[in-house]
Amino acid sequence: MITRLRALTRAWTTVVPVLAVVLLALTWGRDLPAAVVVLVCVVLAGSVLAAVHHAEVVAHRVGEPFGSLVLAIAVTVIEVALIVTLMVDGGAKSATLARDTVFAAVMITCNGVVGLSLLVASLRHRTAVFNAEGTGGALATVATLATLSLVLPTFTTSKPGPQFSGVQLTFAALSSLILYAVFVTTQTVRHRDYFLPITRQGQVITSEDHAERPSARTAWTSLGLLALALVGVVGLAKGVSPTIESGVAAAGLHHAVVGVIIALLVLLPETIAALRSARRDRVQTSLNLALGSAMASIGLTIPAVALASVWLSGPLVLGLGPTHMLLLLLTVVVASLTVVPGRATLLQSGVHLVIFAAYLELAINP
Repeated sequence: MITRLRALTRAWTTVVPVLAVVLLALTWGRDLPAAVVVLVCVVLAGSVLAAVHHAEVVAHRVGEPFGSLVLAIAVTVIEVALIVTLMVDGGAKSATLARDTVFAAVMITCNGVVGLSLLVASLRHRTAVFNAEGTGGALATVATLATLSLVLPTFTTSKPGPQFSGVQLTFAALSSLILYAVFVTTQTVRHRDYFLPITRQGQVITSEDHAERPSARTAWTSLGLLALALVGVVGLAKGVSPTIESGVAAAGLHHAVVGVIIALLVLLPETIAALRSARRDRVQTSLNLALGSAMASIGLTIPAVALASVWLSGPLVLGLGPTHMLLLLLTVVVASLTVVPGRATLLQSGVHLVIFAAYLELAINP
């Protein structure tokens, strides 16, 4: 019976990513009728679940923190490609697209994903335990990248408006790449043990002995299917965005809600993976996914849009407004207080989720 279930799992997780890419090719750039939108949403949901499955296969093969790093970078690379494509096609109306997408990713991961992960772990195990050294370093990197890329443009004077000059944008792009590269080196080489899950006694869990590691061939196959699934997730999310925009407009909501919904869809694979890790009392893996995704979103998006700005005719607005800067400051302060003890309870999860709810509420009613 177990063998048949495993075979069934392998079958649908192989078919759905391929189906998603085929459906994406057939629907790209077209107005979709209601029936096709429903089909796209069903395949989109299947692609999310398939992506989580293949990410876990890869993670089991390579171990932590490489597994969470693979999923974070894979999602972000595809997301960055989508952002640049939309900016090239969107003209002046896409001036704030990179800023809004990056900030949405930071708020979703640092408050939504972190808050839900802590909630699941604390409900199931009373307290959530993690490595404060690794998580603190990741949070410091996210805070620095966000400040350099999203806050400073509001206060610079070389160019009118919340924009960087050419030299400033180049500095921000290079700083983002360097910081992200240093963090990845620290996470995977020099201090890998800081980013491994720990027991409730504080001992590092170096390996999972309860299941056999997949073969190299299986891992490579899952990596390829993971890429297909993520292409399907991001592309199909873009395909249903006109329907989402129409629904948001019909409901009388602010247009920024569209970006939030798209970001939620794109980050759904990482969110599910983080919650499953938290349920297994591997909160460090959940935090690696959350903070790693925020870091990759900034560290890869800013250099990409800086390069794209060479041929983009419209302005590139990166600076946040006062309300979002306050939310970012509150997020950094609260996350720092959460990380320092190396353990968290329902209270910390509730605080992060309230901040996330405030972000969503302000997106609806700015």
